[in-house]
Amino acid sequence: MEDFTVTAPLWRWQSATGPAAWHFLTIVGEAADGIRLAALSGQWLDGRRGFGSAKVHVTIGDTCWKTSVFPHRESGGWLLPVKAAVRKAEELAKGDAVTVTVSL
Repeated sequence: MEDFTVTAPLWRWQSATGPAAWHFLTIVGEAADGIRLAALSGQWLDGRRGFGSAKVHVTIGDTCWKTSVFPHRESGGWLLPVKAAVRKAEELAKGDAVTVTVSL
């Protein structure tokens, strides 16, 4: 299993047409390159999914969960959604610098 640890600001995306809002971390740099390399070599936990996403195991603080990362064209990196339960458990808010470990 390969691990990548990065620190990135937590940001919020709001739908222009509805009440939906999501929080993300953007993974860029060497970690993004490592994830991309793993994608090219097929080293995903459960294979590639919709939107080019990949299943990963994530740790923030004391909270661990399984989710997916999604390719992010604008940054050339990956988007990691951070669900409300994790934000609450780790006392995270928009703009916080969050250290996350992504395991492939």
